[in-house]
Amino acid sequence: MAVTVQGLVKRYGGPSGVTALDGVDLAVRRGSVLGVLGPNGAGKTTLVRILSTLIRPDAGTAEVGGYDVVSQPRQLRRVIGLTGQYASVDGKLSGRENLYLIGRLLDMSRKEARARADELLERFSLTGAAERSAATYSGGMRRRLDLAASVMGRPAVLFLDEPTTGLDPRTRNEVWDEVRSMTESGTTVLLTTQYMEEAEQLANELTVIDRGRVIANGPVEELKAQVGGSTLRIRPADRDSLPAMADALTEAGLGPAEAGGTEEDDGVLRVPVRGDEHLTAVIGLLGTRGFPLSGVDTHLPSLDEVFLTLTGKPAESEEIRELEVVPS
Repeated sequence: MAVTVQGLVKRYGGPSGVTALDGVDLAVRRGSVLGVLGPNGAGKTTLVRILSTLIRPDAGTAEVGGYDVVSQPRQLRRVIGLTGQYASVDGKLSGRENLYLIGRLLDMSRKEARARADELLERFSLTGAAERSAATYSGGMRRRLDLAASVMGRPAVLFLDEPTTGLDPRTRNEVWDEVRSMTESGTTVLLTTQYMEEAEQLANELTVIDRGRVIANGPVEELKAQVGGSTLRIRPADRDSLPAMADALTEAGLGPAEAGGTEEDDGVLRVPVRGDEHLTAVIGLLGTRGFPLSGVDTHLPSLDEVFLTLTGKPAESEEIRELEVVPS
C-alpha cells in the first residue's frame, strides 16, 4: 500500500475541544486514485495535513510511501507532492523561476532543475507565459503552475486537496487529464473533493468521511449499489400510456412505479428493481398487457444521491476551512 492509516485521531482545543478525526482507517493502493468525500468540516483537510506532515496526529498511525508521518517526516516529504485548495506559488517570480526554485530545494542540479521546469511548463501549457510573473496569471494558470510545482520532484504519492475549486470547466478538465496522466505513470493520488463528477471521473475507490469517521468506502459502483438498487427506466412508444402502465404494475404487486420526475426522465416510467427476477417480471407483464416499448435501461443512484444518503447532507461546492494549527 502507498498510504496506510490506522486509528488516526486529531483534536483541536484539548480534550473538550473539537475532534476533527476520530479513529480514521484507510488504505491507498499504489498507482491508484482514492477519492475522499465528506460534508463541510468532516476532517478531509485535517487528514491531508497529517499525511503531508504539516500537523501531528494525537493518536493512531499513518505511513506514506513506507515512512511514518511522525517519526520519519523528512524522508516522507521527499516522496510526496501536495496541492492545497488555493494556489501557493510566488507571485513575484516567473512561472519558470517558481519551478526552478522548487527543483533546487529538492536538491536537483541547476541543469536538472531547468530541464524539469521546461518539461512541466510545456506539459501544463505554460511555456508561452514562462517568463511572466505568476501574479499576472489567471486563476486557472496559477492552479496549473501550482500542480506543476507539486510534481516537480516526481512524487510517488500526490495529495490533492480540492484541486479544482473555482476553476472553469475547461481548466478543470485539463487538471483531470494531468491527474490521469500521473496515475498512468505510477503516481498514487489521494484526492479530496466536493465535486461528485470529479470523484466519478478520477477515483478508483472512494472513502466517505463524516464527523471525523469513515462511514463508507469502496469502488464507486459498489457504493451506489449499497445505497439502493437499480432503477428500471422504461420509455413507452406512446407516452400517454404511462399512467396505465404504472397502474398495471402496482396492481400486479411489481410497483411502485412513477412517471417522470425530472427533465431527464420526461416520458419515462421509473420502477425500483428488486433483483433480476423482478426486472424480468416487470418487462414480461408490460408485454403481456400489450404496452409497446421504445426503450429500457437500468440506472444506479447518482453519486450525489449516495452522498446524501450516507451523510444526510447534500454535497457542497465549497469546503469551509477546518481549524488550522501551524506545526512547531
